[in-house]
Amino acid sequence: MECLSCLSLQGIQRISPGPCIYEGRSWVVDHAYPTSLKGWLVIVLKRHVEALHDLTHEEFRELADIQFRLAQVMRSRVSIEKEYMMCFSEAEHFKHVHIHFVAKPGDLPQEARGPRIFSYLNVDQQSAVPPDEIKALCEELKDALKSSNS
Repeated sequence: MECLSCLSLQGIQRISPGPCIYEGRSWVVDHAYPTSLKGWLVIVLKRHVEALHDLTHEEFRELADIQFRLAQVMRSRVSIEKEYMMCFSEAEHFKHVHIHFVAKPGDLPQEARGPRIFSYLNVDQQSAVPPDEIKALCEELKDALKSSNS
């Protein structure tokens, strides 16, 4: 079965219209797309692994650092109340380990909270955030993460 995460990592079929937000030794951060929620990020392992127990200790350490830094960057955004993180890696074409890191806005409707947040992912083009807005946010987050590493 074709792995869309691997295709995106190879630059063949990117998952995001924006640039890569962060690239580390073992992980990259991209903005999910199509989504109707700005700030829906995915932290994707560079090598194809389908279960968390197959990650190395070093990969887990780097993942924790990325999650910490993303949480701090998102915390500085006025509209963000908290962050959600999920890892299932079971969708068709997305068995590759990846972490959904979702910036939850304070005004998120009650019916979309918790796991129901997934109603904002894989939406039709009319409901999706315009690609130019995703690109701009990716650049902004990329700069913020560079600054947070200094």
